[in-house]
Amino acid sequence: MTNKTLSMISYITLIGWLISFISGKENADSLLKYHLKQSFGLIITAIVFNVVIGIIVFIIPSLSILSYLGLIILALLITGIINAANEVQKPLPIIGKLFEDKFSFID
Repeated sequence: MTNKTLSMISYITLIGWLISFISGKENADSLLKYHLKQSFGLIITAIVFNVVIGIIVFIIPSLSILSYLGLIILALLITGIINAANEVQKPLPIIGKLFEDKFSFID
């Protein structure tokens, strides 16, 4: 698979990220490394977000409408896939800048 394809796959769940990380480890270019960092940051953000929302909804069930904020994660995921498909190293809106220089194990 090409690095462009692996960059797009990295945004599709944790399994897709692992496939991209393992498959692209030998010949990773800057595009793949960048999108691996962005998608890993998005995965961590999504997990934390879902745990927090789950706790809030468990304590106060009337706030279950907050679950719709998960659509923001979906929008960020789609944005990341589009950026990877266009071979652009552009950070994800809202959270992307936080993860540009993190995760040194990806380099």
